Amino acid sequence: MVALKKVQMKPSKTQTSKDKKPGEAPAGVSRRSFLNVLWTALGLAALAEFLWLTFSFLWPAKPGGESQSNAVVPAGALASFAPGTVTAFQRGEFYLVRLDDGGLLALSCKCTHLGCTVPWVEKEKKFLCPCHASAFDSTGNVISAPAPRALDMFPVRIENNIVKVDTARRIKRSGFDPKQVVYPKKD
Repeated sequence: MVALKKVQMKPSKTQTSKDKKPGEAPAGVSRRSFLNVLWTALGLAALAEFLWLTFSFLWPAKPGGESQSNAVVPAGALASFAPGTVTAFQRGEFYLVRLDDGGLLALSCKCTHLGCTVPWVEKEKKFLCPCHASAFDSTGNVISAPAPRALDMFPVRIENNIVKVDTARRIKRSGFDPKQVVYPKKD
């Protein structure tokens, strides 16, 4: 058998207890105290964000705010929307659909599956969701799943031949009903 010799290490000059006075902190900041400060600061920041989100969720919106004053979006003159067309409105996040018979529908641009923006594909004459392949026809009805229901719609009114869409009143629907179409008054 090989005998192992015990080697005793001498402390370096910086580690000797002779150089340190009792109760004196080492020079500089230790790694442990730095990490403690860092984790405390991150924890306080997370707590502040959580409280802010909770407060903003529970606190009611002020009536008459910007969202209320811009709720009715003037889409334009009735004559500017040809029958059988779909026009996108980024400001109100909706599509104005002018049906072949002249009726109007304002459809939400958000998929009813997970809220992805659904573009109108003119070539195929349908709304196609790029996220999960849901498809909707020009009236917002579901053609292919996983979307559970038709696209939401917004109320449309025609005043002095100007089409206006009320984006503050989103209407959830299970499918298309001809009663949802708004027709211009015949003179």
